[in-house]
Amino acid sequence: QVHLEESGGGLVQAGGSLRLSCVASGMTFQNYGVGWFRRAPGAERAFVAALGWGGEAAFYSEAVKGRFTISRDYASKTLYLQMNNLKPEDTAVYYCAADHWGSGSDAANRYRYWGQGTQVIVSS
Repeated sequence: QVHLEESGGGLVQAGGSLRLSCVASGMTFQNYGVGWFRRAPGAERAFVAALGWGGEAAFYSEAVKGRFTISRDYASKTLYLQMNNLKPEDTAVYYCAADHWGSGSDAANRYRYWGQGTQVIVSS
């Protein structure tokens, strides 16, 4: 059974950094496209970053491009999101997601598996 579990969220001041982790189990990790999404208070879930299963280049939302970096470690089956120069508008619950044979998509409905989310709060 596929399971994704995020960690690494917390409270940080504006300009600070956090690294989110998402550990996958019950899956052949290298066969999945993976992504990060977030849901800010009162807002819809929004795309953050994604990686395809076949080594496609990462891509990012305009809101985080140049500040966030998505990466994955196949040996530990872990997906990461390095977040630098955080802003108060980055405050949200962050979710990792996986899509079998996915090319890495910004569409949430392309992902079948989701983690439970980790809260990030950026204070001004």
